[in-house]
Amino acid sequence: MSRGTIVVAGASAAGISAAETLRRKGYDGRLVVIGDETHPPYERPPLSKQLLTGEWDEQRTAMRDPAALDQYALDLRLGVRARGLDLGSRRVVLDDGEHVGFDGLIIATGVRAHTLAGAEALSGVHTLRTLDDLAALRTSLWAGGTVAVIGSGPLGMEVASSLAARNAHEVTVITDESVPMERVFGPGIGEMLGRIHRSRGVKLHTGQTVTGLAGTRGKVSGVRLADGTTVQADTVVLAIGSTPNTEWLAGSGLTVDRGVRCDAYSAAAPFVYAAGDVAHWHHRVHGAPVRTEHRINATEQGAVAAHNLLSELGAAPEPRAAYTPVPYFWSDQYALKLQAYGLLHGADRVEVPYADLDDPDRPRLAAFYARQGLVRGVLGTGIPPRVLRELRGLVTLPKPWEDVRGRAAELLATLGRPRRPAVARDADRGKAR
Repeated sequence: MSRGTIVVAGASAAGISAAETLRRKGYDGRLVVIGDETHPPYERPPLSKQLLTGEWDEQRTAMRDPAALDQYALDLRLGVRARGLDLGSRRVVLDDGEHVGFDGLIIATGVRAHTLAGAEALSGVHTLRTLDDLAALRTSLWAGGTVAVIGSGPLGMEVASSLAARNAHEVTVITDESVPMERVFGPGIGEMLGRIHRSRGVKLHTGQTVTGLAGTRGKVSGVRLADGTTVQADTVVLAIGSTPNTEWLAGSGLTVDRGVRCDAYSAAAPFVYAAGDVAHWHHRVHGAPVRTEHRINATEQGAVAAHNLLSELGAAPEPRAAYTPVPYFWSDQYALKLQAYGLLHGADRVEVPYADLDDPDRPRLAAFYARQGLVRGVLGTGIPPRVLRELRGLVTLPKPWEDVRGRAAELLATLGRPRRPAVARDADRGKAR
């Protein structure tokens, strides 16, 4: 089934999934995998969790052991970056000057962390996207002192919870949201999360705009806010979003719009596909372009992109398949595992049909997220897996509220009656986002 060369640009979850799928489906041609980090492929989610708390060492994050990678006979290029793409001649240009020709290309170059102006001039200011980022952050933490986390999305709140769990630093979260993770989960769930973090000693500066960083002799000393105050900090962690790595595609002819624009099959051009955090593809079920920075999506989309490329090359008997996942992500904070299915962002109504807050550290709740009258997502924490799987099934396709409420009530009734009042619905608060 060999046919020329396939290049996978990106050696993280989506890229490795694509490479493995190509081999498992019988592709035995040249397979070049390009990774800009020198580390062998590794898992990123533990960076803000088990690695930051010290529960794991770096060896446990390896995505595959060397023998597993060797069996796929990859031409694995680590520590080298793709810096250009010539679609006409079908060549990827590497930053060491080499031009790698291809018959098929899968773009899985991921994203990079946002930073703040002037951050590079101050020691003690960190992002957390790579193992090297983690090593630098640990060096700052070893020196002790206070820590400020800028940003209250999943990454920021995971970092805060991991540092608070270490009980070795005073931790402050600074955010322009009114409550933690408001944009993701809505204000009602955000208030609950805020209470949990405060109970663990985390200070929250909400509704605050950061105007810059303060420093002394090249070392960060604080975070300046728009109200004129400065939050003192010996270490600052920036968790303020990310940017897709698409600059190397400038002038290539591909459409770049908040990522690599793709069709329903994850195709960006003939024989060119994108997968993972960098892909902005048309989701047929939701009828709109979607880009999601979640670990499970990277693996699933990498596999689908590989299959579809082989099919287009005529190297696989099955036809191409549209990529229509139920997006999934999780966030671990203290004893909570927050699990979300479907599309939560942009909801204009959030309903919480079940919330047991008897144990403030281990709440149990389920929340549904709707937009324009259609339920598109569900969040659960402390919900048994069998029930959560059934709740996931209710958001596989967008549905009207009346088609969801009855079955959801039946499933949640098996958990017993909540012992404390449910959190108020965001729509009832007039705060739906």
